[in-house]
Amino acid sequence: MVLNCAVVGTGFIGEMHLKAIEKIEDYNIVAVADTNETTGKKAAVDFNCAFYTDAEEMLKNENIDVVHICLPTSLHEKFVLLCAQYKKHVLCEKPFTLTFESVQRMVSACEEAGVKLMIAQAARWWPEFAKIKEMYEQGDFGDLHMVYCNRLAQYPNWTSWHRDPKNSGGGLFDMNSHNIDYLYSLFGPVESVYAVGWKCPSGCWNHVISTLTFKNGVKAVDEGSNEIVGDFPFTISLRMTGDNGTLDYKFTAGFNIENLDAASAQTIFFEKDKPAQKLEFSEVDAIEAETRDYINAIRNGTPLPVPIEESVEVTKVVLAIQESLETGKLIVM
Repeated sequence: MVLNCAVVGTGFIGEMHLKAIEKIEDYNIVAVADTNETTGKKAAVDFNCAFYTDAEEMLKNENIDVVHICLPTSLHEKFVLLCAQYKKHVLCEKPFTLTFESVQRMVSACEEAGVKLMIAQAARWWPEFAKIKEMYEQGDFGDLHMVYCNRLAQYPNWTSWHRDPKNSGGGLFDMNSHNIDYLYSLFGPVESVYAVGWKCPSGCWNHVISTLTFKNGVKAVDEGSNEIVGDFPFTISLRMTGDNGTLDYKFTAGFNIENLDAASAQTIFFEKDKPAQKLEFSEVDAIEAETRDYINAIRNGTPLPVPIEESVEVTKVVLAIQESLETGKLIVM
């Protein structure tokens, strides 16, 4: 089944989606939409498709099956609802949105329209994270004692809206939500959260450390920041310790995530009573893999790889962390 798609938003993440889509057979880019004519027209030329400044005009005029929404978080609801109105399936960039009421409106609109809404959580397709999930599920760690993860970056140099709490939700939504979603995919529902952090002058919680207790008994600490300064590299870490072994994963890139040429990664599994094992991985474009699995679910009528119910629960956790930051209290889910 050939599917046609459009991308709304042609900034940094929109371009990453376009490059991933281009690699997928029988999945055609027919149009892009952006109020920024400079980036929008360039994307239309680069990917040989139509350009619109008005997304609704695009939806009216083009034969589109799926829309990728790659816009600031505050705009997600508006364009998800527009896609639902025109009965288009939607792959929407994370984070989902900024309030639970907004989540409910988006989910309801897509359910009523009979379209598939999925939140793009590409970390689940990161090869190291996929392998770690497999190891956990087959019991390689034994009983887990503690999990620690982080995602640390400088303020993005390709946007001007990340420090506006009404547009982005700050580092809590933009950075921590990656790890919260991945932890949820491993351990399931969260029982309670407690968080401390730094709120920047504009009102965003931009450096947050959260402690999470999952209903299955696992405990985890997550650190996220988009306010690291100087030449500190974009960093992702995950350490899982159980009575059978400890896994330590580290990824660093140059200044911010766009400098992937400077990236390096290492994953070591320290197994009890055995020599340390360095794990090797093939390169994977996580956005391409995520998109393939999403459109295959649409083609085959099978469940989405990231069920919308999980993204709803992850948003509840992020909002609970925000409540803990604001009140200084432990929040029981």
